Amino acid sequence: MSQHVINLYICTNDNAMVTEFKNLLSLLDFFKEEQTCIDYLASQRWGDTPSCPHCGNVGAYVTNRGYKCKAKECHKKFTVTTGSIFENTKISLRYWFAAIYLGTSHKKGISSLQLSRDLNITQKTAWFLLHRIREMLTDNAPEMLTGIVEVDETYIGPKHRNKHKKERAKLNENGTGAVNKTPVVAMLQRDGNMVTVVAPVANGETIKPFIYKHVAKGATVYTDGFGAYKGLDRDYTHEVVYHDKDEYVKAGNIHTNSIEGFWSHLKRGINGTYHQVSRKHLHRYCHEFGYKYNTRKAVDIARFDGVIKRADNKRLTYKLLIKTK
Repeated sequence: MSQHVINLYICTNDNAMVTEFKNLLSLLDFFKEEQTCIDYLASQRWGDTPSCPHCGNVGAYVTNRGYKCKAKECHKKFTVTTGSIFENTKISLRYWFAAIYLGTSHKKGISSLQLSRDLNITQKTAWFLLHRIREMLTDNAPEMLTGIVEVDETYIGPKHRNKHKKERAKLNENGTGAVNKTPVVAMLQRDGNMVTVVAPVANGETIKPFIYKHVAKGATVYTDGFGAYKGLDRDYTHEVVYHDKDEYVKAGNIHTNSIEGFWSHLKRGINGTYHQVSRKHLHRYCHEFGYKYNTRKAVDIARFDGVIKRADNKRLTYKLLIKTK
């Protein structure tokens, strides 16, 4: 199979259709009708037989507006979008699919202003749409990381050099450049996937539970010399690279350079595309770049296909998105 082309199979009531996508134009050429989008979404969610999102029963009657569950104790009506991120959407699935393709194929992401111009929708709609796509990229049950795992933390927030001189002086009195920034912890399995977590503070009491939750006991953990990682040798083989001593790669290929590469992607995306990210929504941006990193070897359409498969049981209403507390 070509590195730039992948076959996409869509099951319909007639026969299986096969198409090839090379870029956004060919994707839009195929998804030019809403019914084609509906058929594709149904095939990705259920395969050949619809499954009731209310009770989980496999099998449903086809109605003029969707489906009706065959289970006697349920008999509820539903559509292809019920119980998914697309539920109650006022936006055409064709727009959704275009936004998903653009949002996941652009390495540094796409801003809501740019998406609004590309799709001819309002910036507010584009902003809401992108956040719901990021919600889809969240892995609610990631596999435990094993083998060699690099763990590191970084801090996301405004640069101090951009602040007024008086503000910089106050911040310098309080400590390092991490003041007033949000800590993010990442765990990356060598030649595998990664998990990101936004932490309230960066210390051992906060960071270690994240590591215990996502890294299997007995794994080999590589970190820098940050004090929050002390004590990991009780459950893991813990190797430390002391950056403050100009130590970056130790004998045996011990380093945290792979995860440093992820940080560069995340920060270039935030600084270059989004410019500013609030603490409230930071976790979704981390999930976006984490998904892209985990699928870095996949072609764009395979990545798009994987996102659609994550649509189930994920809802993000506008009221919840803008909720202050």
